[in-house]
This record gives sequence, C-alpha cells and structure tokens, in this order.
Amino acid sequence: MDLPTVDLPALPRLLAAPAPGWVETTDVIVVGSGVAGLTAALHLREAGLHVTVVTKVDIDEGSTRWAQGGIAAVLDPADSPDAHAYDTEVAGVGLCDPAAVRALVQEGPVRLRELMRIGAEFDRNPDGSLMLTREGGHRADRIVHAGGDATGAEVQRALHAAVRRDPWIRLVEHALVLDLLRAPGDGPDGLGPACGITLHVLGEGSEDGVGAILGRAVVLATGGMGQIFAATTNPAVSTGDGVALALRAGAAVTDLEFVQFHPTALIVPAGGPGAGLAQQPLVSEALRGEGAHLVDGDGKRFMVGQHELAELAPRDVVAKGIHRVLLASGADHVFLDARHLGGEFLTRRFPTIVASCLAIGVDPATDLIPVAPAAHYASGGVRTDLHGRTSIPGLYACGEVACTGVHGANRLASNSLLEGLVFSRRIAEDIAAGLPEQARPAETGAWVGGAGWLVPAAGTPELQRAMTRGAGVLRSAPTLAATAAVLTGLGSARGVPRTADWEATNLVTVASTLVAAAYARQETRGCHWREDFPTADDRWLGHLVAGVGTDGRLVERWVGARSEPTPRAPQAGTKEQTS
Repeated sequence: MDLPTVDLPALPRLLAAPAPGWVETTDVIVVGSGVAGLTAALHLREAGLHVTVVTKVDIDEGSTRWAQGGIAAVLDPADSPDAHAYDTEVAGVGLCDPAAVRALVQEGPVRLRELMRIGAEFDRNPDGSLMLTREGGHRADRIVHAGGDATGAEVQRALHAAVRRDPWIRLVEHALVLDLLRAPGDGPDGLGPACGITLHVLGEGSEDGVGAILGRAVVLATGGMGQIFAATTNPAVSTGDGVALALRAGAAVTDLEFVQFHPTALIVPAGGPGAGLAQQPLVSEALRGEGAHLVDGDGKRFMVGQHELAELAPRDVVAKGIHRVLLASGADHVFLDARHLGGEFLTRRFPTIVASCLAIGVDPATDLIPVAPAAHYASGGVRTDLHGRTSIPGLYACGEVACTGVHGANRLASNSLLEGLVFSRRIAEDIAAGLPEQARPAETGAWVGGAGWLVPAAGTPELQRAMTRGAGVLRSAPTLAATAAVLTGLGSARGVPRTADWEATNLVTVASTLVAAAYARQETRGCHWREDFPTADDRWLGHLVAGVGTDGRLVERWVGARSEPTPRAPQAGTKEQTS
C-alpha cells in the first residue's frame, strides 16, 4: 500500500549525554513502577532472578495510582470470557489481535486473584462477594473496584508493599531512562540483543549523573505519552520515554495514531484552584455506569440516540459526541449530571471525584460537573508478540508503552490494568525460560556517549498546543500538516544534556511518529477521527508500523491485521446494558 506522507523533522538515534560514569549489573532491568512494571518484577523474583526497577520519580508517581474505574475480569457466573472478548473486539473496531484478547480474558481472572493474594483489597458486598459494576462498552457487570473510585491507588499500594518486602528487588528512583544498550550482533546496524540501559539519576545520592545498568533482559513498562497534548489525565512524568527509547534503538512501534481521549476530564476554571496543572483530574465513567448523565448547556441528554449504550458507549463514541456539542456551541465543556444519585452515595462510592470537584467549587450532589475530553491512554506503542517480546531480542514491553494487540483502535474501559497483570506474567515466564548470559555493550552509541542531539524544552508548550489543535480528538490533512510544520520547526533547534531537554526530545519523537501515522491513515476508526475521511474503510484493516532509519527519518510500513477479528455475541444469560 502506498502510504500518504507529510514532512516531519529528522529524529535522533541517540540522546546527547555523557558516557556512563557508573555501572552496575543485574539479571533483569524493569523500567517503570506501575502495575505492569511491579507485577513483572514480582513474577521475575518468583523465578529466582535479581531485578532492578528503575522509575522516573517516586515509585508511586506513575499512571497506575490515578486509575479510578477498576479492573475488568469475568467473575460473575452470568458472564463469560467470550462476552468479555466480544466487548473488547467491538471497542477495537476490527484491529484487535484475537489471540491477545483471548489471553487477556481467559487469564485475567487468575491474575486478578493473584493480585488479591499479594494484598490488594477490593470493594465487597455485605455477603463478602466482590462488588461488580460496569463501564462504557461493557455489556455485563465485570469491573472490580477499590475504595469506590481509588482502584489504582489500592493496586499500587499492594504492589509497592510486596516489592518493598523483597530485598532482591533493587529500586532506583528519580531516574530518567535515556537509551538502550545493545550487544554487538548481526543486525543491519551491527547490533544485537538488548543488554542494558543508560539513565540519569536525578540528584539523588552518590549515583547522581549518567550511569548504566547492565542486564540480561530489559522490560519497558514506562507508561504513556499524554504530555504531548495540552490537556491530559496523565501525570507529568508521561512523556513517552519508553516509546522514544524503542524508536531510537531500532524497535518497531505501531498503532500510535490511536490515542484515547477520556470523554470526561474535570474542567478546572481558568484562574481557579488547580488551573494550569499538567494533569487534568479524571471523572471516571464508572460514575456514568452508576447512572450519571451527560447533558449540554441546555440540560439536554445528547448521547441518547447516538449509540445503543448512550453515555456508556465506548470512549471514542462518547468523546466524539461531546466534541460535536462543543463545536456546535462554542463552549469548552459539557456537564455530567449526577445530582439524582444523592450526596451520600456519591461520597461513599466516588470519594476521589467528589474531592476533586469540591476543590474547584463544584458539589456533585447539587451542581452539574463541567467535563470535556482529554488525552488519556495510548492504545498503540512498542509492537510486541504474545510474550511481550519486541523486535529487538532481549527487549520486552508491557503496559501502556506496549502494543500487544489487545486494544486495537480503541481500548475498552478497565482493560488496561488487566493487560498489565496478564502480559507482565507472560513476559516473566518467557524470560525465565531462556535468559542468556550477560553480554557486553557494543563500543558505540550510549555506551561511549556524546554522539546524539537534543531538542530544547522551551518549545514543549508550543508542541502541546499544536498537537491538541491538529492531532487531538478531531484531525484532518490540513490540521495534521500544520502540526507537522510546528514539529519540524521545533526539531531544528538544539538543546543541551539535561532532564528537561531529554524529555522534550522524547516528546518530539513520539509526537512526530503519531502525526505520521494519523496523516497516513485516511479513515475514521476507533479513537482516530479524520474529519476529511469520516467513515471506516476496510482497506485500512491493518496496522501502520513505524521505525526510525539510520538517517533519523521516520519509516512507515503497512502490516495487515494480525488475524481476522471474529467477535462473538454474548452468551445467553449475560446481563445487557440498559440506558
């Protein structure tokens, strides 16, 4: 297939940085400390391996702790793995890998029970059974939650405690991963398997500065890339570091055009408390699952009639419905009406949301909640197989940084934490089954330092504004070309080796790759919405796989769908959603 292209900046194959000033060695390096990273570390320890976990800030500062809704798993006898797979593939609009989906839905309940054995405590009914709810795109009650709307915080707490109990899991906090180290090999660039990373420890202790950790395998679990947009529910650390590292190292990345915009981020009034934050508070769709309604400025429910599930339609459908209202009205938000649920119920079931609302002067028991879409989750990422293996031997990826094939063109609600649990276990099993001896890095690149270049951080706000305007919820060839022009201008400047410029370079790398894919895909599918190609086209049933050439130019290739999706109708007895 001849792919449409747009001019974009050349990208570095290496970050400018000093040669490592210190080196340590372990069996396996895990980069990231959310559900995927910490679960992988624990399973690797079960296999008797020494593990070093590298995390950008404190262990609890990633995306996992912000997850409000819950974890999807088939626990109700009236539900079934087939029904969960059906909902997942419907949301993915033809681009899910059915084998990956089967792994998710069949292994998910077991992985969830393992998490509970570690110590995670989920909300229960008076009889002691797990309390189940539903969210957008699900046709059955299959979401477990903790603390009402604090599931991610409870998962992070339990995993953190388990990791701290194990003296053979070394934590390196406040450390920004820079580049992948590879051994000599027979690849086109003379490089072979992954054998470590370079990193910068941010002013903490004697290891301050650039160093290297050597390992027999590397697991990327760095989370998302929401900070390429001006409005995001992702924390400030979500600057696409793992995807950018993989691209520089020569790994394949896919489906980056499919960024999910959460329909209902809390809109903080300009000049009010919390205005200008890098992360927008999330208003979980679990609130809609309990009966809250979306209404426009006139109080009209606008999702009724747009989809059979109304407010509980898949996230891309709801985000587009809200965006249409905003375009037509000129407003910057719509409203969520939860007043009829009552203050006592809201405070008990959604304490985090209520606290966020009260902090900006909104009482959900008496007031409408102002909401609008914000970048929330990257369905694409580093391309992996069913065991988390990337195109570089010895390099694995799981969680939001990875593209396992589970999500397709749009992630189903509450499948993300589950994916981290399932595929981190698969990675650990694969690593334990055949871990090679430690290799020495090739005497090139990050191991010797100094050969790369950087983009200055001063351009980051302009990048975020351009991405939101031209590559956000609504896209077209002209808006994407305008965004590409901004990225090209930013990419022509040069920064210096420091944290802000390393992050800015990652942002430009990931944003450019997303824009290239979004420009090439001339259709609307899932959470990729092209105003100039407003319908899905079966010619695009497949994946755009990106890489960075030796000249720093993005290279896109077309790969057909991994296998023909065959969604099945829910089995008899499955609870159907009513609006």
